[in-house]
Formats: sequence, structure tokens, C-alpha cells
Amino acid sequence: MGTTKNLNLRAGLLSVLIFLALLGIWYIATASSGAATSTAGMTAEQIEYAKMMGKDPGASAKGSGFPSLAEMGRTVWGHVSNPFYDNGPNDKGIAIQLAHSLGRVALGFGLACLVAIPLGFIIGMSPLLRRAFDPFIQVLKPISPLAWMPLALYTIKDSSISGIFVIFICSVWPMLVNTAFGVASVKREWLNVSATLQVNPLRKAFLVILPAAAPTILTGMRISMGIAWLVIVAAEMLVGGTGIGYFVWNEWNNLSLTNVIFAILVIGVVGMLLDLVFGQLQKVVTYVE
Repeated sequence: MGTTKNLNLRAGLLSVLIFLALLGIWYIATASSGAATSTAGMTAEQIEYAKMMGKDPGASAKGSGFPSLAEMGRTVWGHVSNPFYDNGPNDKGIAIQLAHSLGRVALGFGLACLVAIPLGFIIGMSPLLRRAFDPFIQVLKPISPLAWMPLALYTIKDSSISGIFVIFICSVWPMLVNTAFGVASVKREWLNVSATLQVNPLRKAFLVILPAAAPTILTGMRISMGIAWLVIVAAEMLVGGTGIGYFVWNEWNNLSLTNVIFAILVIGVVGMLLDLVFGQLQKVVTYVE
């Protein structure tokens, strides 16, 4: 226990050092780029054209490079200090955008659980069904979730529901495959004991098979959640409206690189937290033989 604690402490310190080193590289790189003259690289015609368009060529050149740490700090504080503002369709706080994305992911993921886990149970308990369904699973599983988006938009005719459908379709396969594998891998000795005790099928499923297959099922759910969070960003870029993916695309159209970088960091942090939640759930159901 002491060795593990010491290792975790050293790993944490190393992570902090790496983070500080990255910040130092960022600071040095942006400081050197910011020292250039404001109109460097612009011809006289370009400067004159910018003035005719009502722009300050010096200011536009200063803001055209990679943002500095100070600029990122101001952007982060601006979003964190007021995350729930709502100034219209294209100007909402980061918390509102995240809530829309997480809501879509939760709904699509929940529907996938309702389909994949019971179906995986049935397939895992029957070698005949496992072989019959395997060709369909192997054909449908590699299809990119975004490839379903045009079909979903055509048939459903609602961009928000289409996004939920894409989350559903990408979440089904890892859960289905892992559930079927976990159920099929339950030790025969445990099943034989339950048969000897004349346990009815329903009790056997919940008291013998489910606890034994739970770690594998949670692994499938963890993989599905990672894919779902990955896909929702791309899906929202396509369908627009609200969500963290739409926020990234909208800020890119506004040429706000600081907001784009901030959104990327938020996506990464939320994805890490979701993975940690499923990691802890996986530890809870994991048993030692």
C-alpha cells in the first residue's frame, strides 16, 4: 500500500512538472511571436485595403498569431466567471453548451444501454444466436457513426434527434459485444452449481451471470461513453444549434482561437471525468477470485 501511495505521489509531481514545462514552452513561443512588428508580412496594398475595410492592420496582425498565456487566462476567466449567460441563439455560456451536449450523450447512451445489454445477454447465453448475429455485428460495427448522419437527417428530419441517434448507434456495439462476451465467459462451474441447486433462469441471470459478467459489461460501457463523447462534438458541428461541438465551430467562424482552444480543453477535461466515473464503477463491480 505504501509503495502504491509513493508511486502515485511521484506520478502526480511528474505530471505537474510536465504541465509547467508545457506552459513554459507556450509562453516562450507566443512571447517571441508577439515581438514582431504589427504590420510585418503585409504589403502596402494589403495595409491600405485593411484600412478601407475599416480595420486596424496593426491590431489585426497582433491578434492573428497563436494566443498568449495571458490572453488564454482572460478567456478562461471570462467563461468560468459567467458560464450560464444566454444572449441569443449563437451566444450562450459554456455551461449551457455543455449541458446540451451532455444531455444528448446521456439520452443516446441510455437508449443504447436499454438495447445492447439485454440483447447482449441473450446472444451471450445462446451459441446459436451468437453465430447468427456475428456477421451483422461485424458489418455494422466498423461503420463511422457520422456516416449515419445524412440518413438520420433524411428520415428523422430533426437535427437534435439525429444527433441523439448517432450517439445511440455508436454506443450500441461496444456494449453489445462486451456484454455477449462477458456472459459467454461465465465459468461453467458456477452455472453447473446453479443448475444443481435448481435456480430458475431469472434468478440465475441476476444472481450468477450478471455479477460475473459485470466487469466486462462496464468495460463496454466505458468504451461506449468515450466514443459517444468523441462523436457528439463532430455531430454538433454538422447539425449546429447548441452544444460544445457547435461552440467550437461557431468560434472558429468568428476567428476566436482562444475560445476554440478553451473549448478543446473543456472537451478533454469532461471526457477525462466521464472516463474516471466509469473507471470507479468498474472497480466497484470487479471481484477477486
